[in-house]
Amino acid sequence: MHKMRSVALLIETSRAYGRGLVRGAARYNREHGQWLTYFQPHGLDDPPPEWLKNWKGDGILVRIGDRRMADAVLQTGLPSVDLRGMIPELAIPLIGVDNRELAQLAADHLLERGFRHFGFCGWTRGVQHCMDERLDCFEQLVEAAGFHCDVFKARRAPRKRDAWEKEQEQIAQWIEQLPKPAGVMASNDDRGMQVLDACRRAAVKVPDQVAVIGVDNDEYLCGLSIPPLTSIDVYSDRIGYEAAALLDKMMDGQPAPEGPISVPPRNIVTRQSTDVLATDDLDVVRAVSFIRENACRRISVGDVLKHVDLSCAALEPRMKRVLGRTIYQEIQRVQIERVKELLLGTDLPVKRIARRAGFKYVQHLSRVFSQFTGQTPGQYRKGLRR
Repeated sequence: MHKMRSVALLIETSRAYGRGLVRGAARYNREHGQWLTYFQPHGLDDPPPEWLKNWKGDGILVRIGDRRMADAVLQTGLPSVDLRGMIPELAIPLIGVDNRELAQLAADHLLERGFRHFGFCGWTRGVQHCMDERLDCFEQLVEAAGFHCDVFKARRAPRKRDAWEKEQEQIAQWIEQLPKPAGVMASNDDRGMQVLDACRRAAVKVPDQVAVIGVDNDEYLCGLSIPPLTSIDVYSDRIGYEAAALLDKMMDGQPAPEGPISVPPRNIVTRQSTDVLATDDLDVVRAVSFIRENACRRISVGDVLKHVDLSCAALEPRMKRVLGRTIYQEIQRVQIERVKELLLGTDLPVKRIARRAGFKYVQHLSRVFSQFTGQTPGQYRKGLRR
């Protein structure tokens, strides 16, 4: 049996992301039961704790935000895992969210709503590598879809009392000049809140003129904003779990991985800030609204056509022009999204999930699910619950 190991968790608890990391590490410890954890709640970018200098522990999980913390961790000489990635080429293994998959979720979400104009609002370039990567991936994906992404040119804000107010004015001016309707990705929920505030300052309607999606799914921040902010759940619990597993291997003497480890995000939590279809074609809006409300009731293309009182020849080309999908493909897409929610949020067997999502046979569900995701429902559920 392994001896009990002393592990320090230098992770902030002031945001949902950090709390998720702690939950994931705690779950790993509950399952394996070999850690004595050294943990004191603190904020992001707090200085290294004084006790770390003389601490005789076995390993460290840490969110490194500056050189002070990096040096303090390196000086211990202990196996360590970084969960932030602020300092490039740091000699500590890094684990975090897969930014390409994260950007793909955001781009797909906005494209599915018919947007053809896009924006990205992040932080000062060169300060946070992961945020820069998030921007680059989103911009590439938008351009690959045949559209342009307008990027807010954030500047390092001076430390003055009115710095926040001035930056809000700059974001509002940027929002005003965006071609509309526009879908905007914010680099995280903090930035998403600022974008929504700037929209209110500029008298821009959300989500009709500008739809906004954030990252982290911090329920406190998303609910505090007006309107509530759609956000991507990055699954920080799993990141914390995987980081703990990696640290355990390193404390066993296994070598650290050569490059960063990326964990896919979980899903998008849709709220009012993107609850819109960006088109003036009211027949398409009515058709899509009907599909999204009734797809899991085993409706057919004929039911949609009857609801909007149009022929397939009249509606189908307009659906494809707005969404890039046929009527039947939109029905299946909504069904599969419901299946994903049930696989993730419940322990229901796949057979019951198939019925709830409008599939008559589980074999049909499995075939369609594999076409959309490249995985079986069982593989998808297992992968997200690791």
